[in-house]
Amino acid sequence: MDVQAGGEGRFGATVRGFDPATASDDDFAALKNSVYEHKIVILKGQSLAPAEFVEMGRRMGRVEAYYEPMYHHPDEPDIFVSSNVSDGDKKVGVPKTGKFWHADYQFMPKPFGLTLIYPQVIPAKNRGTYYIDMTEAAQRLSEGLKQSLSGTRSLFSVRRYFKIRPSDVYRPLGEVNEEVERKTPTIAHPTFFRHPVTGATVLYNSEGFTVGIEDADGKSLDDGILHQVLKETGQLDMTFQAPGIHLVSPEQGDLLVWDNRALIHRALHTTTPEPTVSYRVTVHDEFPFHDDKPL
Repeated sequence: MDVQAGGEGRFGATVRGFDPATASDDDFAALKNSVYEHKIVILKGQSLAPAEFVEMGRRMGRVEAYYEPMYHHPDEPDIFVSSNVSDGDKKVGVPKTGKFWHADYQFMPKPFGLTLIYPQVIPAKNRGTYYIDMTEAAQRLSEGLKQSLSGTRSLFSVRRYFKIRPSDVYRPLGEVNEEVERKTPTIAHPTFFRHPVTGATVLYNSEGFTVGIEDADGKSLDDGILHQVLKETGQLDMTFQAPGIHLVSPEQGDLLVWDNRALIHRALHTTTPEPTVSYRVTVHDEFPFHDDKPL
């Protein structure tokens, strides 16, 4: 396995010569260590069937299928499908996913450590995903804001970007909202936590899923503090030129693996209806999601 870091000022690492079918347990351990070190790794030259993609995820930890079935691959429900392409008369997956800053499953009690994305159909223009390293973002916060956030918890909910399902057509909106809150109630995670592998401090917060911040006593902080967090981390910059924002544009045969603790991401969707299909597998690694030791 040949790992090539992005270099000074560059993001992530590129890996060549990694074959999931023949890789040993040590090879997979080395791959995971590269992900924790570089935040995101691009495996070049991959050609995996859906079942092989799922098996690769299982070699890295415990795979968890997405909780809403309409995203599932028809043959491999552990694969989340983002797609605007129909299979004949049958629609597979969901279009225009992830067009907001988030980390996967932030709105769940137990988010997972690793995200694997395997693009299948790649647009010719305006393709890719934006990323922000939230360990670096934590360091860049102004001192006053760091003090305001010390000891707080951020509140997460899916309600802002929950996609209406085919079964929701003609249902009362209040009934849909009640189901969303019942199945995925608002959850709290530490605003800052220590990464269990790297030891880095992570700022766990996103424009898509963070709906508030509360202090140690459960008292809500002013909404202006959350706004300032989003501003200082670049999540409100619609030019995507803010320090710390990185665009990764995959090529055919690339498979991306990233640290879902440390990174938030936002999909770059084309302004024209170019076909696009991506498969995602999400994995709980062997570590707790965050280190509970005091910072």
